[in-house]
Amino acid sequence: MKLFQTWRGRLGAILVASSAFLYFIHYLIFHDFHHIAIYTVHDIAFLPLEVLLVTMVMHELLERRAKREMLHKLNMVIGAFFSEVGTGLLGMLMTFSLNLDAVHDDLIVKSEWTRKEFANATAKLGGYDFKVDAGQADLVALSEFLTSKRDFLLRLLENPNLLEHESFTDSLWAVFHLAEELEHRADLTDLPATDLAHLSGDIKRATTALSVEWVEHLEHLKDSYPYLFSLAIRTNPLDARASVEVTA
Repeated sequence: MKLFQTWRGRLGAILVASSAFLYFIHYLIFHDFHHIAIYTVHDIAFLPLEVLLVTMVMHELLERRAKREMLHKLNMVIGAFFSEVGTGLLGMLMTFSLNLDAVHDDLIVKSEWTRKEFANATAKLGGYDFKVDAGQADLVALSEFLTSKRDFLLRLLENPNLLEHESFTDSLWAVFHLAEELEHRADLTDLPATDLAHLSGDIKRATTALSVEWVEHLEHLKDSYPYLFSLAIRTNPLDARASVEVTA
């Protein structure tokens, strides 16, 4: 009896009763039970195919469309992140790296890059062993930059849709963790070697994650927003020859 206490149960009962009533009206008018039985069995036989078409095929198509729309929104969020934080942060993080020469060209994205070149760059950066020394660059400036962007980062982490983009979420957590590590130290100019080694690991984690996301973000811009892609490669903080002014 609990089934009929819910709105779904009551709606189901009404629909079944309505169908039975209409069949009864049909019988009263035409007095042809044989005809009713034929079409009833016919409809029941088609029901599994209808379920297949509606619940599997149509549902799958709708899910794909919804996922494309969600990914489009996520790419807008990622774009906002790099515009507000990521691009400048990546440039600062790279100042702590000791071995950029081997992957420098993979970070200098060109307008003529193909999908294969983007894929090769992200694969190489994702597996690259960045050698980081937290003591060779300005930790104070890095900490102040991240502290100034704390509210923005927190708002990004509150976005539930980011769970659908696992790699970017991991990158965001790596950045947020680095920010907290730096913020909790009273004096970043006088740290023991052991602590600098620990911070080097945090910087390396964020550097690896962000460099991959950076290249993937640029690929998305190249495919969907060529004008934003043009600006991004002209303001690449890792390209010493980059110039925002269009000269050719």
